[in-house]
Amino acid sequence: SGQSLGYGFVNYVDPKDAEKAINTLNGLRLQTKTIKVSYARPSSASIRDANLYVSGLPKTMTQKELEQLFSQYGRIITSRILVDQVTGVSRGVGFIRFDKRIEAEEAIKGLNGQKPPGATEPITVKFANNPSQKTNQAILSQLYHSPNRRYPAPLAQQAQRFRFPPMTIDGMTSLAGINIPGHAGTGWCIFVYNLAPDADESILWQMFGPFGAVTNVKVIRDFNTNKCKGFGFVTMTNYDEAAMAIASLNGYRLGDRVLQVSFKTNKTHK
Repeated sequence: SGQSLGYGFVNYVDPKDAEKAINTLNGLRLQTKTIKVSYARPSSASIRDANLYVSGLPKTMTQKELEQLFSQYGRIITSRILVDQVTGVSRGVGFIRFDKRIEAEEAIKGLNGQKPPGATEPITVKFANNPSQKTNQAILSQLYHSPNRRYPAPLAQQAQRFRFPPMTIDGMTSLAGINIPGHAGTGWCIFVYNLAPDADESILWQMFGPFGAVTNVKVIRDFNTNKCKGFGFVTMTNYDEAAMAIASLNGYRLGDRVLQVSFKTNKTHK
């Protein structure tokens, strides 16, 4: 179908860079999902098809409680409970991925048709379908937003919460002089002003990541103290996503500071 299976791989030359990427990006919220970043395991038959689909869960069951229920059967790699995107209430459906296929098989034997604590009905535990199978496409389209809808509702509602009006292109002269947003060749560069002295790159990743593909972030630091000088830059691949990030994050209160966010102009910030 050409649809993403929801995972990918990044190879680093330096192991320290890989460790930094994991520490910075693991758990990052991207639109409606929280991503998991970890070291890849060598592929083998023993770890394939170890993903379980669980239905009939009590609506009050948390992800932690779900893991506690299944952890007796083996090492859990990932887990999640599907929630309604509008109400935030559990759909009673979850996924558990074990380290090994045999652990998933044991969990099915032990929990399928059983009533977990707090449940009034038995739960169903079975192997999850391969996302590429046609039978699963209808489920995916119901659980997630249509691909034609660029920005999900929670994001749009989040943008409306900010009381500070976003700067227009014409109004950017107040920040950096020339009112022409610059294209860096590899993406669109965004200027972020009024960061705290202790701000680091991870803050920028976490703020801008939910809006789209971020290729680079940089906090400008004082040479002597290594403290942030109050501003930084974010490069995003897509113009529309960069514009949405600016409209949503300009005027955003980060700690006790109100951020000013705009396209970087042709004026050089040193």
